[in-house]
Amino acid sequence: MADLSRDDVAHLASLARIDLSDAELDRMVGELGTIISSVEAVQQAPIEGVEPMSHPMPIVNVTRPDVVRPSLTPEQALAMAPASEVGRFAVPRILTED
Repeated sequence: MADLSRDDVAHLASLARIDLSDAELDRMVGELGTIISSVEAVQQAPIEGVEPMSHPMPIVNVTRPDVVRPSLTPEQALAMAPASEVGRFAVPRILTED
């Protein structure tokens, strides 16, 4: 792959909606170049005959039986809440409708 230019990094940053200073753009040219070189090296690994896997170690999903047990009533759960609405915890809005 061709070397990344400062304009390439600026374009990638704008696509990702990341504001980078001039110093950060200069630094990222080298860092992204190193990352791309590393990915290219990994892509050269011999993979013929290697079975695809989702995890390098065997994983077993450990579950327990779904048993109904005594728990808090809604009133008990909400008793110490700073605020509640219609039987639910009330939290401040952090996202807008946009």
